[in-house]
Amino acid sequence: MTTYQSRDDVPTVEKWDLTDIYPDLASWQQEADRCLTNANELNTFDGHIQDGKSLLAFLEKQEKTSFMMRKLFAYAMLFSDIDTRNAEAQQLQAKASQLGVKLSEATSFFLPFLLSLEEETLRGYIQSEKALAYFEDELWKSFRFKAHVLPKEQETLLSKLGETFSAPSDTFNMYNSADIQFGDVTNDSGEKVQLTRGMYAKLIEDEDREKRKAAYKAYYKPYVEMNNTIATIYAAEVKKNTTISNMRGYNSTLAQALFNDNIDLRVYEQLIETAKANIEPLHSYTRLRKDKLGVDEIRQYDLNVPITPGVKMDIQYDEAYEMMLTALAPLGKDYVDTLSSFKDKRYIDVRETPGKRSGAYNLGVYGVHPFVLLNHHDDLSSLFTLAHEMGHAMHSYYSSKHQPPITAQYRIFVAEVASTVNEILLINHMLEEATDRNTRAYLLNHFIEQFRSTFFTQVMFADFEKQTHERAKDGEPLDASSLNTLYENLFRTYNGPDLVFDDEVKYGWSRIPHFYRAFYVFQYATGFAAAIQIATDILAGKEDVRDNYLTFLQSGSADFPLALLQKVGVDLTTSAPVEAAMEKFQELVEELESV
Repeated sequence: MTTYQSRDDVPTVEKWDLTDIYPDLASWQQEADRCLTNANELNTFDGHIQDGKSLLAFLEKQEKTSFMMRKLFAYAMLFSDIDTRNAEAQQLQAKASQLGVKLSEATSFFLPFLLSLEEETLRGYIQSEKALAYFEDELWKSFRFKAHVLPKEQETLLSKLGETFSAPSDTFNMYNSADIQFGDVTNDSGEKVQLTRGMYAKLIEDEDREKRKAAYKAYYKPYVEMNNTIATIYAAEVKKNTTISNMRGYNSTLAQALFNDNIDLRVYEQLIETAKANIEPLHSYTRLRKDKLGVDEIRQYDLNVPITPGVKMDIQYDEAYEMMLTALAPLGKDYVDTLSSFKDKRYIDVRETPGKRSGAYNLGVYGVHPFVLLNHHDDLSSLFTLAHEMGHAMHSYYSSKHQPPITAQYRIFVAEVASTVNEILLINHMLEEATDRNTRAYLLNHFIEQFRSTFFTQVMFADFEKQTHERAKDGEPLDASSLNTLYENLFRTYNGPDLVFDDEVKYGWSRIPHFYRAFYVFQYATGFAAAIQIATDILAGKEDVRDNYLTFLQSGSADFPLALLQKVGVDLTTSAPVEAAMEKFQELVEELESV
C-alpha cells in the first residue's frame, strides 16, 4: 500500500483541480460578493410580486443566485476536505455558511407568499408569462407544502436560526474529522503508532486476530471516552428535528423527511419489517463465518476479515480503474468512454493524506463536473469504493448534461442506485473471471459483506433512527445509557445469537455521521434492493432495461423518485424488490457454504 505523509507527495493527476470551479480564492470572494448583492436584491421582491412578470423576475434571479451559492459551497467544502485542519478553508466554509443563511433569509418570504395565492391567480400568472413554463412543475410541487409552511414572520425567524440548527451536526463532524484521537496500535516495525481510519480499514481485515482486536479497541476508544458528550450532541439533533416537524404540522419527523420526495411511510416501515422477517440468512451467515474462521466464538472484530486465509488482492489504482471499466461494459460504450475520461481530467482526489476527510463521496457541481473524494488503499475494498463513487459521478454527469439547472440535481432517495448497480456489475464480472476455488470464495464473501453493510446494517441504522425520534416525540430521555442499550439490542436482533459482544458494540451508534442527516441511511437499503433488480435484468441482456436505466441516470429530479424507479421496472411501494434482494442474499450464503 502506498502511503503519503504529505499532499505534496501525491501525483498531480491523483489530486483535484479546484481551479475548474474558481481560478483562485480572489475569484471565489468576487462570486461571494455578487451572491450577496443578489441576495439583497431578492429581498426587495418581498411584497412586490404582483403579476407574472415580477414572479418570473424573482424566480430567474433566485435560480441564478442558488446556482452561484452551490458553487461557492462546493469549492469551500472541497478545499476544506483536502485538509480539515486548514484554518483558511474553515474560514471559507464559515463565509459560505453565513452567505447561505443570508440567501435563505432573503427568500424565506417566497413560499408563504406562493401558498397564500389562490390557485386561479397563480395559473393566471403562469399563462401571462410564457417563460414561467420553465418553473411551472416546481411551482405546483410547492403547493404540496401548503399545510406545512409557517407564517412569514416565523419562516424568517427559522431562516435566521439556520446556523444554530446546524450546530449539533457541525460539532460532531468537527470532532469526528479533525479532533478525534484514536488509540495506539503496533505497526509492522513493532512501533506504537496512533491508529488512523485508513489503517483501521486494513487492520480490521487482518488475518491476525490479535491485530484485529487491538485495532478494534483503539478505534472505539475515543467514542467510549466521549460517549456522554456525543449522546448530548445527538440528542440535541433529534430534539431539533422533532421540534421543527411539530412546528410544521407533520405527524412525525419521519413523515417530514419523506414528504419532499413524496414517499409513503409504508416504504420505510415495510423495509424494516421485510428485513426482520427475512433475517435468518444473516444469522446463518454469522454461524458460517464462525465455522470458516475456526474460532470458538465470533466477535464484532471477526466480521470483516476474509474467510479465505492467504487470499488477498493487491490492486493498484490504475489497475482498479481498468477493472472497473471492463466490468461496466454492459452499460454501453458511451458510459464506459465517459467514465474513462474522468481519471486524467483530475475529477478524483485519490489518496489518504494527513488531515484529509475520511471516507469517500461524489459532489456534482452543475456547469463544471463531478468531484470524487477517495482514500484509496490499493485493495479490493478500495476497488469497490471506486466503482461505487464513480456510479454517483456518472449519475451527476448525465443528469447535469441532460437536465436544466432546476431538475439537474437528483434526489437523495435514488442517489444510491447508480453506485450500487456499478458494484453489482463489478462483483458479477469478477466472479465470472474467478477460476480458483479460494478466490471465488473470497469474492463471494466480499459480495455478502457488501450486502450486509449496505443493506442489513443500514436497515438497522434506520430502525435506530426511527426509534430515537419516536422516543424524543414521546418525551423519553435520550441519554448515553438509553442510546447504548437501544443500539445493543438492535445489534443482537440483526446479527443473531451467535455473536459474542464486546463492550464496544453498544457504542456503535456514536460513530455514525449520517445520523445527523435524519432518515438518510434507509435509502442505502432501498437503493441496494432496486440496484439488485436493475443489475440482474441488465446482466440478463434486457436491452430495454439498460436503455431505461440510462434514461433514469439522465433524469435528475424530473419526476418523483418512486416514479423514476418504476420506469425501470422497480416498484418500491411493494415489498417485492426487498424480498427479491433477500432471496439473492440467501443464495449467496448457500453458495459460499458449498465452496
